[in-house]
Order: sequence, then C-alpha cells, then structure tokens
Amino acid sequence: MEAYDELLRWASKQGIEVHGIEAKRIPGRGIGIVASKDLKANERLIYVPAASLRTLTTIRPEIRKALPPPAPKYKGTPVHALLAAELLLETPTIKKKYAPWHAVVPTRDDILSTLPLAWPTSDHEKLHSLLPYAARAHLTKQKAKFEKDWQLTRDVLLPKLSLSPKGRYSKQEFLYHWLLVNTRTFYHETPATERLTKDDKMALQPVADLLNHSDEGCEVVFDTGCYTISADREYKQGEEVYICYGTHSNDFLMVEYGFCPEENKWDEVCIDEVVLEEMSTARKKWLDGRDFLGKYLIDERNLTGCYRTRVALMLLCTSRGQWERWVDEGEDGGEEVQKMVDRIMVRVLEKYLKRCMEAIGELEGCGPSGEMVLRRWRQIERLVEKSLEELKVEDN
Repeated sequence: MEAYDELLRWASKQGIEVHGIEAKRIPGRGIGIVASKDLKANERLIYVPAASLRTLTTIRPEIRKALPPPAPKYKGTPVHALLAAELLLETPTIKKKYAPWHAVVPTRDDILSTLPLAWPTSDHEKLHSLLPYAARAHLTKQKAKFEKDWQLTRDVLLPKLSLSPKGRYSKQEFLYHWLLVNTRTFYHETPATERLTKDDKMALQPVADLLNHSDEGCEVVFDTGCYTISADREYKQGEEVYICYGTHSNDFLMVEYGFCPEENKWDEVCIDEVVLEEMSTARKKWLDGRDFLGKYLIDERNLTGCYRTRVALMLLCTSRGQWERWVDEGEDGGEEVQKMVDRIMVRVLEKYLKRCMEAIGELEGCGPSGEMVLRRWRQIERLVEKSLEELKVEDN
C-alpha cells in the first residue's frame, strides 16, 4: 500500500484534501477506499481544487493546436481523444509530476484482461460474439469512437509533432491511455465546455478516481472552483466507501468499466433480438415510424416487460389501426389482449433462455476474460427465469 500512501502525500501538496478515508485492498476486488474512522452522514471526505484536475484547459498547447478544437454536436476533436493524447505524449517533466498517480492506475495487463475493447486478438472475436445483445451493441459504438480518435491521433497529431505511430506511440499504447481516460474521468462542466456535448465534459482527478462503484454512493458536487465528495450516510471504520458511476445496466458497466456487479438495482436486460424475430419487416417499419422499434427491456421492476415491449407486442394481437388508437389513447387493449401479450412474452423469453444456456455452455472454460461474460449471462438467466415465473403465475 506504500504507493497509495505516496499518492495521498502527493495529493496533499496539490491542495487535495482527504478526510477520514484511506486506500485499502479489498479481497477479490482490488483497491478501494474505506473509512479510516467512523464517518457521519454529509461529512466531507475529499476536496479537489480545480487547479489539480486534468481537463481540456490543462492539455499542452502543442497538442491542442495540432488538432481541431472540440465543438458542439460532436464536431471537432473529442475531449476524450485530447486527454488520451495528453497521457500518451507526456513529457518527462509531466510524467514525473504525476508519477504517484501513474503508480496506482490500472496496468496494461489490468486493462487487457478486463475491458472488452482491449481483449487480445486471439480471444476477442469469440468473446465479442458471445456478449449479450446490449453489451455487443454498446461495444460496437465504443469501438467506433476509439477508431475515430485513433485516426485523428495517427493521421493528424503525430505527423504534426514529427512522431511515428509505432512503439510508445502505437495504436495499442493509445488504446491503453484512451481506456484510462474512459474509466477514470468524472463529469465536469466549465465555461470552456458548457457548449460542448455531455461526452466532452470530463476531467481526470487523482485520488477521487480510486472510489469504486455502487448503485448508491457518496454525494459528488462540483463547480468551477472544486469538486467535493461527501458521505451519503454513516459509515463504520473499515467499511468501503463508494460513489455511483451512474444508473447503468451491467451490460454498460461491463463494456465501459470492466466489471459486472451481482447487486445493481439499475440492471436491465435487453431482449430486442428475440422480440424483433416475432415481427415481419412491415411491422418493424410500422414500429420504427412510431418510435417503438427496439429498447425492449425486462428488469426487477418490469418482470413482464417494460411499456415499450408490451406496446410493441400488442401489434401482434390486433390490426395496425386498432393498435394505433390504443397507443394514442393510452389504452392496453383490455384483459384478453394483455393475456395474449403475456403468452407471446413467455414464448419470446423461453427462446431467450435457451440462448442464455447455449452461451453459458460455450463460455465455460474460456479463461479470465470469459469469466466476466459468463457471470453476466448467468445474471441474465436468473432474471429471465424470474420473469417467466411471474408471467406464468399471471396467466393462471
């Protein structure tokens, strides 16, 4: 833990204040932040002055000048790409300044073994194909973002700085730093970023980025001058202290952060693939024209299917004209129609459950990367079984 103690000493010199907490190794989960004493609700735990953040305005001028500036509506160079380039191209002076932070961030091996985008080529094709639908769709978007950022770095930034995209400036090195930014930044809006997209409002902040995720956590507040993190409740000495990374499903958390928690009240399962298999091309077009195509979900609060799912399946139970009248008037078609929807849901979920079992069978023995995907499919399997139980009870 010496590296973490050194980080806290270094942070103090940067004006970062830490109260009542310390870094500690958590069995089976790496490093986390725990209470070093009993904490009261609303007690301030971390204070981070804006001057210690790494943001758009702290990126070296030669990097910012070499690339198109960030702009509204996803134009220009994303702040994500700029921060990744800043880490990739750190000068010896800057690297020395941030050495205590670099000593505690995830290693390349950590990144390669946990984040789907970085899985080794020998593994990724099979594992990516075995990801659940929502995770696979999100990974496709993430990959497109990364490739765009790498292209800007390779074709514009590196040539302007007379550097070659090899060795320490290779695609793999850029990927490592890009994922560090992706997993360790906080939302941060300033006058310099207020007109930019939400994705461009990001900041790296040492120490605070050691806090692990829970679906409920400490209060995080920021303004142009600082970040403060305060206890959301009382904590006993030795208890882990969390923040919430957002109200995300486990598919999102797996792709973005490389973990898949067993407890997540925001978790949901997307069943688009099996629902849309029930639909003809004409029905899909009809649903798309009325903004009801896709985003079909089940979760603990909607075991029999979310509103969008059930509305879409109602189209299989009646004419398009009647369906449109029901939707416009906020009606559900009555008890008989809802029983029909329940029966379709049972058929759809039984098909999905079979796919869960097939994926689980293929993933067993797939190594460390496969273990996380296997865990996710087992979570999905349990939720689908619970949904089927609920639907069959209602049908009786």
